[in-house]
Amino acid sequence: MYPKIIKTIDQFNHQEIGEDRKAVLAPLIEFIQKRVEGKQAVDINFICTHNSRRSHLSQVWAQIASAYYGVPKVTCYSGGTEETAMFPKVVETLQDQGCQIITLSRHENPVYAIKYDDQRHPVIGFSKKYDHPFNPASGFAAVMTCSQADSGCPFIAGADQRIPVTFGDPKASDGTPEQAAVYHDRSLQIGAEMFYVFSQIK
Repeated sequence: MYPKIIKTIDQFNHQEIGEDRKAVLAPLIEFIQKRVEGKQAVDINFICTHNSRRSHLSQVWAQIASAYYGVPKVTCYSGGTEETAMFPKVVETLQDQGCQIITLSRHENPVYAIKYDDQRHPVIGFSKKYDHPFNPASGFAAVMTCSQADSGCPFIAGADQRIPVTFGDPKASDGTPEQAAVYHDRSLQIGAEMFYVFSQIK
């Protein structure tokens, strides 16, 4: 992995994960553990309303965490209840925290290759509905990263399990002097929690 990502991972040790959050994350740990024990593919689709911020951060950090801890056959996806675009500040934040970002296409909904290691496939990031053909059609965990999507989308077709793991929306800081710090901190929180999840897999 890139040295700057390792430095970011080191910061996860300073992110406190309370017992309440560990309880929220427990069903995701259980899903992954059962798949690993059964030598099955571990497909996780992180879902938020617009697939623009939290779902992408969750997808990227979960994929990095699976590689860091050597958990096999993990592929992380993301989607929304509607398609918009990956928010530029998310791209900047991931770059600042060590990822290499390659823009594959430039239009209203850009497509990015998000690299964290030269020897591994990049995460492909772009906004899409959760049931887009790019995402798995069955056998996956649907992880709801925002309460609006969780309440507004009561049924996710094809999901083996639906798991709410919601995060505060950094969008509230957009256009303020605190924006960069808020996105940085939210990314660290999400990263720390995804690393905690994969650290528990045996």
